[in-house]
Amino acid sequence: MKRSMTRKLIRNSSRNAFTLLELLIVLAILGVIAAMVVPNLLGSQKKANIQATESSIHGLEQALKLYAVANGGEYPNGGQEVFELLASNKDSEGNAVDPLLPEIPKDAWGQQLMYEYPSSKNNGTEPAIWSLGPNKSDEQGSGDDVANWGET
Repeated sequence: MKRSMTRKLIRNSSRNAFTLLELLIVLAILGVIAAMVVPNLLGSQKKANIQATESSIHGLEQALKLYAVANGGEYPNGGQEVFELLASNKDSEGNAVDPLLPEIPKDAWGQQLMYEYPSSKNNGTEPAIWSLGPNKSDEQGSGDDVANWGET
């Protein structure tokens, strides 16, 4: 009687496992699904980074407009030093003020935004602000750069 029970247990336990072929089929199906999903996720991440950078540029534009209102409609001239001016808690006379920017803005790739005024972009009426984009190379607003003046 013990022998017949042992044979039944061996037969039942051997069928409880997956065969190698079944495992390979499941892995192949998962590979096909991953091949379809991963490119969509990467494209979504790039779009999200661009939108986050556009939001940072818009926030900087708003801070610059507030600066212009407080200074007779004039935007600050120059380049990167403007960020420190906007994030400073002192005005031009040394009085304590609330900074227009809580911190120096960065794009979604961790790089500082670029600023230029006066600029040949935006018809020279507003400051040019752009990000170096994912390649972190300054193409003056073209290429993969994200800029506040639209397509170049």
